[in-house]
Amino acid sequence: MKIAEVQKTPIVETPHKVDVRQLYDSESAQAMHITLQPGESLKPHITPVDVFFYILEGKPDVRVGDETIPVRKDSLVESPKGIVHCLSNQSDVVARILVVKAPKPTSQAKLL
Repeated sequence: MKIAEVQKTPIVETPHKVDVRQLYDSESAQAMHITLQPGESLKPHITPVDVFFYILEGKPDVRVGDETIPVRKDSLVESPKGIVHCLSNQSDVVARILVVKAPKPTSQAKLL
């Protein structure tokens, strides 16, 4: 059995410069844990695969396409491949998000 503990998983260097930890990586999918401190955000980008965001803590703003809305804890948001998306934390509390990409991307996301 393989167990990935968020706090024991190293932070991955990304262009977003936020706390991103890769919890799962296989040919079929990738799972990342993102922590956004108040005022932090990801840069808008487009991924070549479908993505979903599961909000673990906080109330981050989630952008998918032209729509941006605050999303509550224990909610899941779908983002189809080829659509701009990003996450931002405009609140005064930490936001934690599980991001799953399926299938695993074979090319990099396009930053906007």
